[in-house]
Amino acid sequence: MPEAVIVGGVRTPFVKAGAAFNQLPAQELGRLAVRELLDRANLDPARVDELICGNVASPVDAANVARVISLRAGIPRDKIAHTVSRNCASGFECVTQACDRVVSGRAKCVVAVGVDSMSHIPLFYPKKFADKLLRLSSARSAWQKLKAFASFRLSDLTPQIGIKLGLTDPVSGLMMGDTAEKLAREFKITRVEQDQFALRSHQLAAAAWQENRLASEVMTVYVDDRDGGVKPISQDVGFRADQSLESLAKLKPYFDRRWGSVTIGNSCQITDGAAALLIVEANTAREWGLTPLGRIRDYAYAGCDPARMGLGPVFATSRVLQQTGLKLSDMQLVELNEAFASQAIACLRRFESPAGACAAAGCDLAPLGHLDLERLNVNGGAIALGHPVGATGTRLILTLLHELRRRNLTRGLGTLCIGGGQGGAVVVEAG
Repeated sequence: MPEAVIVGGVRTPFVKAGAAFNQLPAQELGRLAVRELLDRANLDPARVDELICGNVASPVDAANVARVISLRAGIPRDKIAHTVSRNCASGFECVTQACDRVVSGRAKCVVAVGVDSMSHIPLFYPKKFADKLLRLSSARSAWQKLKAFASFRLSDLTPQIGIKLGLTDPVSGLMMGDTAEKLAREFKITRVEQDQFALRSHQLAAAAWQENRLASEVMTVYVDDRDGGVKPISQDVGFRADQSLESLAKLKPYFDRRWGSVTIGNSCQITDGAAALLIVEANTAREWGLTPLGRIRDYAYAGCDPARMGLGPVFATSRVLQQTGLKLSDMQLVELNEAFASQAIACLRRFESPAGACAAAGCDLAPLGHLDLERLNVNGGAIALGHPVGATGTRLILTLLHELRRRNLTRGLGTLCIGGGQGGAVVVEAG
């Protein structure tokens, strides 16, 4: 059976939405990452069989954004491309599908890219406004046009915030932050514990950049500055080296303003970014002179209660460990996406014990064991680095493989929660 290996990877810096990447749509961020990926591998784009893109906030002017990225990155037009969306695990999905394509023998070389420009998530006008515009455009007589004009109200112009709609689960009716509040209450996670976890994320990210540990996975992106010149962006924009518990404590709860504990400071940042991996069949990689960075040992996705979507990593990790016959203690490093501090802490507690978990939170799942913080998100997580939804899964794999190699370690776990009530987990092996 063919074996899939990851022979290269790169990502853009992750930048706060509305900041330096404000003018770069998803298709351009993806193109930049894919072009850099191929250049670093010194690979002729014609050798790529397929490109798979993980994306959530699909650009309205770039349907099937994978195809747009592929063509603009110089991959020949006879090659194929498709876009996948598994909400927060879209970046996992493109990688696991790419590996499956290679293992099945349907492709020898696949580019997997995860991308989102959250700066470009649009505002929407209410449907009633669109209906009135349609009636106006179809009016023929002066009386019909006057009547159509008279039906408009100022309230029709009140926009709906696209990102708020996207972050609200249509089944439970809860915003993602509301699900984090639910876990904080059920697992008795205090505000101080959440802020301490958030502070750790910033401190680790700042240290990683200060010690140049993330530079090898991040490319430089050039953007226009306000003075008409060009400005290089070479590192993540969002982490705060001077973050403190005192500053975090001053922030008010954002979702449950009266009784809550989840703030914008102990939640992930809304971010723009892209990450790309090159997956090649192992024998082909040797023929082409490409050195493996690592491989996906196995992966799993699992469903859970949408109102407790933050516990998705528990269900998915349990499943992937069963599939591989491994234990949580076998994972030398773990990247657990920090959608919210309360969500990450709840997962850590549920890994160790079902105590306090209700049936919907998986009280029937056997405990997986203790996960010490020395193995967890050692270069910071999404609270500090950001969470461009479609790109995060790809970044987790990329960061995990780089750090395993840097430490001369072998095996790691990447896992994340998925809005809508799912979890994703991958076991990776370096080298």
